[in-house]
Amino acid sequence: MSRRGGDMRLLPLVAAGVAALLTAGVTTSCKEDAKIDTAEVSAGDVPTMMTRNVETLISDSGVTRYRINTPLWYMYDEVKEPYWKFPDGLNLVKFDNFFRAEATVDADSATYFKNKQVWRLDGNVNISNVMNEKFLTQQLFWDQRGRKLYSDSFIHIERTDRVLEGYGFESNEQMTRYTIKRVSGIFPASEFRGKGQRADSIGEAEGASAQDSTSITQ
Repeated sequence: MSRRGGDMRLLPLVAAGVAALLTAGVTTSCKEDAKIDTAEVSAGDVPTMMTRNVETLISDSGVTRYRINTPLWYMYDEVKEPYWKFPDGLNLVKFDNFFRAEATVDADSATYFKNKQVWRLDGNVNISNVMNEKFLTQQLFWDQRGRKLYSDSFIHIERTDRVLEGYGFESNEQMTRYTIKRVSGIFPASEFRGKGQRADSIGEAEGASAQDSTSITQ
């Protein structure tokens, strides 16, 4: 009897010890979860606004300058360098003073840096001007303050008379005056018509020999 009574006296002590361990474990787990949540969330990760299926007109000095169509628009206005993100593609039309389309831009994704007024277009970037010329590249920057577009990537330009390819590109906003810094090829337009050849083979031109820069003015 004395031995069994001793075991019974130990049970409350054991139970109290287990409860203390469980409580400590839960407390520790909660503290660790709180630290992880705090570390992973920052102002740059959370957009101040998100909009789907957007079609909007943007004005400058009372004149409508742009029309934007995009399936998804994130605004990050609370970060040090505010920006807009268009991760699912962007269609942008630029208008002149008489609301006539000067250029059309399509890209797989885009980022607009508000303070710098600079667009970065990424992916399959496709631009058309009033001359129905097509400009294809993988990355293009548009400086609205400087009123110019530029790129260090491979550029493919389809004109009515010929096709130009090269590396490094700079143009006015209307895409009517532009310069290819390193020309890698000039071809008759007839070689590309009906063949569906586009700038999909950008990587294949890496070994092309560079020529002097070429300036084109319409």
